[in-house]
Amino acid sequence: MVKILTACGNGMGSSMVIKMKVENALRQLGVSDIQSASCSVGEAKSLAAGYDIVVASNHLIHELDGRTKGHLVGLDNLMDDQEIKAKLSQVL
Repeated sequence: MVKILTACGNGMGSSMVIKMKVENALRQLGVSDIQSASCSVGEAKSLAAGYDIVVASNHLIHELDGRTKGHLVGLDNLMDDQEIKAKLSQVL
């Protein structure tokens, strides 16, 4: 099972959108056993250690440095399905 955490500035809409896009990208990459959650970057600071991959925008991802033994994935464009898929394939 791959555990994914998506985070945005305040944990509302964009982290949920990223979560759905990440789940879709993982399915396209052949990963079907997924556990995912979304939250704010503030919450992610305490939750990140429990996840294999943490995804957030590039301008927020540095706030999570050292908070997980898993992979941090920073995105330039949160809505770009190709970028999400490409960056996830690098860490799988």
